[in-house]
Amino acid sequence: MKWTPGIIEQKSVWAEGLFTLRIRAPEVQSFEPGQFLQLGMEQPDGHLHRPYSVASPHGELLDFFIVVVPDGRLTPQLWKLEPGNSVDVSKRAAGSFTLSHCPDAKDLWLISTGTGLAPYIAMLRTELPWQRYDRITVVHGVRYAADLAYQPELAQFTATYGDRFHHIPVVSREAAPQALPGRITTCIVNGSLEERAATRFTKDSCIMMCGNPDMLQEMENILGERGLRKHKQKEPGQIVVERYW
Repeated sequence: MKWTPGIIEQKSVWAEGLFTLRIRAPEVQSFEPGQFLQLGMEQPDGHLHRPYSVASPHGELLDFFIVVVPDGRLTPQLWKLEPGNSVDVSKRAAGSFTLSHCPDAKDLWLISTGTGLAPYIAMLRTELPWQRYDRITVVHGVRYAADLAYQPELAQFTATYGDRFHHIPVVSREAAPQALPGRITTCIVNGSLEERAATRFTKDSCIMMCGNPDMLQEMENILGERGLRKHKQKEPGQIVVERYW
């Protein structure tokens, strides 16, 4: 793997252990929103690196939305970084969780838990989703309201695009203003999610899902009962999935 030095330009802390690093890395090759890069650091026992979805389109400044894994080796080190510090960034991105691998449809659903929101922020900052889809709905599931990152930017999309854009936060462990209570799958089963979105999951939907593997599997089961299936080049469907672990 080829590396390039990245310099931390900005650190935005959303909640304790939940943050975005804006990294200047002009030598990173062009990539599609939704792909991931590796971040790495030299350690006494060798070079430690992990993949992270980029929360911005390609450019000299790249955003990474990260949560500290308490017993992890790399994320606690990334949490300590401040503007001016350096980190290694892979020169080439990878991954197929992109709009170019999605079917055409009327509605685009962007469903995530935790930092799975990152690739959607990158996509929404470009013109492509707005050109391809009539309506876009972002669903972000978290445990606590403090974990609802990127709220001002998502609100700005609503202000700009009106009824073409819906942002639905879902908070499972406490009551939160404007958020649906419970888990994303529960909100689909009880009908509250589609009611808030004012649209339904149909065969004229593209449904992207990124985050907790349990949520992804449950979502596939629920949507499968409605006759919706994974999208494949030779077998068109509605569902496109990114598994973090």
